[in-house]
Amino acid sequence: MRGTRFKEKVAACATAFAAVVAVMATAGPAHAAEFKVSDNCDVPWITCSYGDLWLFYNSKEIAVQNGTYMSAYATFYSNVSDHWGTSQYQGSTLSTYRYVFGNGGNGNGQYMKNNAASVQNCARDDNYRVYFNSGYGGTSQYFEKNGPYGDCSITNLISALKNNNASSHFA
Repeated sequence: MRGTRFKEKVAACATAFAAVVAVMATAGPAHAAEFKVSDNCDVPWITCSYGDLWLFYNSKEIAVQNGTYMSAYATFYSNVSDHWGTSQYQGSTLSTYRYVFGNGGNGNGQYMKNNAASVQNCARDDNYRVYFNSGYGGTSQYFEKNGPYGDCSITNLISALKNNNASSHFA
């Protein structure tokens, strides 16, 4: 009698296991998509209407020479809490946008977070701060809005932030 109950329990466990395996095999896989952008306005869920902050891979002495951009750069038109990128579910797909330096030149394709050496604020109305930590924390540097003549001067990041930039925010 005992042997029969044991066999019934084993058979029941095997049936339950087979059912779980069958469900797992037919369940749809989770989808993930990753994109690289050098402008946060290329992220579908970000609304860009203010600002114009450029972060360059090289310091200002190398970034612009004789009026030509020699360094790759990334542009931001709003607050960016993490220079690594942003993610959001769109339906069943997790879409992640990583910020990289683009537009050719030195550093093209490199990830932006903790790689910038200089900044250019071309915003007419907005001042910016670049921060050491994600989420607008730690040491920061202030960049005044564009001058009245559209000069968009480029400035080196201070030593505490050079290649240690993690977020930027309207100041």
